[in-house]
Amino acid sequence: MSRAILFDFNGVIVNDEPQHCEALIATLATYDYALDRDRYYREYLGFDDRECFRFTFERMGKRPDTSLIDEAIERKAVLYEQAIRASLQLVPGSAEFVQAAAEEGHRLAVVSGALRREIELVLGESSLRRYFDLIVAAEDVTRCKPDPQGYRAARKALGVAAVGCVIIEDSLPGLEAARAAGIRCAMVTTSHSASELAAADLVWEDLRNHHPRELPWSR
Repeated sequence: MSRAILFDFNGVIVNDEPQHCEALIATLATYDYALDRDRYYREYLGFDDRECFRFTFERMGKRPDTSLIDEAIERKAVLYEQAIRASLQLVPGSAEFVQAAAEEGHRLAVVSGALRREIELVLGESSLRRYFDLIVAAEDVTRCKPDPQGYRAARKALGVAAVGCVIIEDSLPGLEAARAAGIRCAMVTTSHSASELAAADLVWEDLRNHHPRELPWSR
């Protein structure tokens, strides 16, 4: 049976939540909205950029039309890319884990609410792009996690049954999306504590010293 691993991106492959947080805070400040780090991790984690801005503009009483959201997304993307080029940090063990998964013959995909340009930037800078068969980015779906649309699309595109897939996530919306897609889910504690992720099939601190054979594959 063919097997596939579907990786979330932010907090699973790249440790870039701090850069996303700072870029969002700075961008929202240009619209006179003050967001702090605690509220970002409490309320925004797991949202894609479009949902972040839609959610915030509605809170502000602004009409979240497409042109306003697109403008805000572009502003944030520029800040994020500057931060990543200045300081790229992968989740510990992620590069080795991805390479091992590819060597085992698994099909690999990134399924993320991040923009495609951001995913391609990190995978290119880290020399990991060649290991991935597929990227499902924010532009490829109409609904973000916890909706399972992205994971379902990736599984179908790879031609692998749900029982032959495992998802690796770090956020609670991601775990909910995995459950809704009917796919087993391993979690890393880069964004939540292990106790908060107890509903997952497997919880690791990060990917150091782990191998794809340890994932919660269906028997």
